[in-house]
Amino acid sequence: GLALRHGGGAPRARPAASSSSSSSSGDGGASRAPDTSLFVPVPLKPGLGGAAEEDVGAELTRPLDKGEVLKNLNKFYKRKEIQRLGAENGLDARLFHQAFISFRKYIMESSSVSADLHIILNDICCGAGKVCLPGHVDDLFPFFLRHAKQIFPMLDCMDDLRKISDLRLPPNWYPDARAIQRKIIFHAGPTNSGKTYHAIQRFLSAKSGIYCGPLKLLAHEIFQKSNDANVPCDLVTGEERVYANEDARQAPHVACTIEMCSTNTPYEVAVIDEIQMIRDPARGWAWTRALLGLCAEEIHICGEPAAIDLVTELMYTTGEEVEVRNYKRLTPLTVLDYALESLDNLRPGDCIVCFSKNDIYSVSRQIEARGLECAVIYGSLPPGTKLEQAKKFNDPDDPCKILVATDAIGMGLNLCIRRIIFNSIVKPTVNEKGEKEIDSITTSQALQIAGRAGRFGSSFKQGEVTTMHRDDLAQLKEILSEAVPPVKAAGLHPTPEQIEMFAYHLPDATLSNLIDIFVSLSQVDGMYFVCNIDDFKFLADMIQHIPLNLRSRYVFCTAPLNRKEPFVCTTLLKFARQFSKNEPLTFDWLCRHTKWPLAAPKNIKELVHLEAVHDVFDLYLWLSYRFMDMFPDAVLVRDIQKKLDDIIQIGVCNITKLIRASQSAAAPGTAEVVSEDFPLSRTKNDVRRVPDRHGAASTEALSVAVEAARLRRVKNLRPSRPGTRQEDLKSYGRGSLANRLLQEGLLTQEMLRQLESEWQDQHRNGRYGFGSKRGDQHSSKETGKKRK
Repeated sequence: GLALRHGGGAPRARPAASSSSSSSSGDGGASRAPDTSLFVPVPLKPGLGGAAEEDVGAELTRPLDKGEVLKNLNKFYKRKEIQRLGAENGLDARLFHQAFISFRKYIMESSSVSADLHIILNDICCGAGKVCLPGHVDDLFPFFLRHAKQIFPMLDCMDDLRKISDLRLPPNWYPDARAIQRKIIFHAGPTNSGKTYHAIQRFLSAKSGIYCGPLKLLAHEIFQKSNDANVPCDLVTGEERVYANEDARQAPHVACTIEMCSTNTPYEVAVIDEIQMIRDPARGWAWTRALLGLCAEEIHICGEPAAIDLVTELMYTTGEEVEVRNYKRLTPLTVLDYALESLDNLRPGDCIVCFSKNDIYSVSRQIEARGLECAVIYGSLPPGTKLEQAKKFNDPDDPCKILVATDAIGMGLNLCIRRIIFNSIVKPTVNEKGEKEIDSITTSQALQIAGRAGRFGSSFKQGEVTTMHRDDLAQLKEILSEAVPPVKAAGLHPTPEQIEMFAYHLPDATLSNLIDIFVSLSQVDGMYFVCNIDDFKFLADMIQHIPLNLRSRYVFCTAPLNRKEPFVCTTLLKFARQFSKNEPLTFDWLCRHTKWPLAAPKNIKELVHLEAVHDVFDLYLWLSYRFMDMFPDAVLVRDIQKKLDDIIQIGVCNITKLIRASQSAAAPGTAEVVSEDFPLSRTKNDVRRVPDRHGAASTEALSVAVEAARLRRVKNLRPSRPGTRQEDLKSYGRGSLANRLLQEGLLTQEMLRQLESEWQDQHRNGRYGFGSKRGDQHSSKETGKKRK
């Protein structure tokens, strides 16, 4: 396949994105200079001598004077002519310096060097009155260059590495797809427009077909629909294979997660769902691969109109035309002119959307404190639990009429929602440099979530959308009124074959370093970008010390896990270590590691751990389909995973009890239930932290004190009677942290007064924090920011 990748010139070529970037810019097909900071020198041991080599050099000349040798080596390094020759041979200033340091060390620490180098060094060091022909330091260059190529082997094969990492003309990577003339149909429209429905109807009527979706839930839904319609359909995800036929014969139809689609099997119809995700910084490559590589007579693409131009341009390079079918929303969606403002104003069918798990906990507890039942859905819940919570919310006979969810409801679940309420319109994100930020949601995200209200065929014939807070509503209207920016580029990712060829040329490089060099050297057409590979590199570095062959190492590094989950990462490390010893990972081993069987959670921390154990079982199942002999007990693990799903469902159904249990055990004044990587703030400036493990009081508590003081000064707020607290909260500083904590029952007015008094005392004494010195310093900085 690689031989096909380099034919012809690219119409729009540009360098690939860096390893931490999600897109590229700039044109030009010329090869760019590699990022030599990624070149790690291979250590060379000094010659130990004792050999005939030493005898020959010494016999022909004399023993070397290491003092004279060092002086001449330093002269060699400073020669401008030598530096210019180095640059002509691929040694920029950085590599030249590193190569020289290694070269000098090698000569000075070796008890013997090769005879030819010994003779040259002797000639250069030859002084007056000695019988020899004096040499010049420039004569050392061939030996220096030979040494440089030994420690930087990529210098000798740079052209080959550039060819391997050339990602231009990706359509040529799929000769089977190029051998047929495919019909491309783009079903474009917003959420709830029926675009996917029409594509699936064609899928069901075909003799054979493949559905490619972004989520296991979506693949499972199509799998279920197909078999219910008497169209035998298999299910293929990273962790699961379910056959429609009892004898495990492959059915003519298959529903799969998009990473698992086959580009070698011919089909009559293929459906690619949510095509706009082709721009996703991490997973976009899977949509590109499916779009360019699926061998189907008809390709039905579903997604946002923003992707039409890019898909049309990509198909132009394959010689295929795109037929666009536009769809409009089937039910009206209204942006309300008023915010909810209070949870007392909730109605049946409402869904509050939060972008923080802690906000999910907080809101759900406040709702149940009002005597209402609510369902809870967030991303880290197992698919089975999400489906059960959705079923509970949708059931007209169930008393649960409110849903609290993250943007996980944006796709994959059919929900009967009357009104979407954005608890916040800012969301934790990771920028192109891999840094965490809090930023406003995009138009695409807002439309995807808001569009879940008023689903066609549900009991609600019209959808509504608003915000929790009045000051967010105008911004939400502005976001929803903007046009979705067009999708400009499609993701690509290095293949295992490419990395293996890189490793052949650079056998001493680590996998993480190989990937870095690959991305540094790669070039892509202007319609593509190289996907973010930070997660891959994280896992590669984590298991680098474990002896694995390259292909196995690559597979472990592509395992789908959340690197923010320590327990899951630790488990992967143990899996890899057992694997390297050729010791099968048995069901008993896994039970010991996870302490199975597990009890229902008693608090939020235990619920979070159960979710992590579920992810561990997913990881085992994922690996079992790639290394069946080493992960032999997939059937048993799937059975206990279903039991764990039931246990997690019990925890989620009792989530407010778990929150209360967690908070009763937490330090006074602490609002957060579990630690998150992102702050809970609705603005970028309001950064909060939890108490450190040494007991230092948190910035959270300090900000409460500041807020309390502000309320007292500005509003002259007096201690309120229990019956008037809610009225006071509505009247004074509705969005303030102090009042949020009061609403949640985490603080009393007496506690506020005490915090204010303590803060003022600390302030008068020139200190801004509580507790330990580390807490003092840390809190003072945060307080300074808040006071400003």
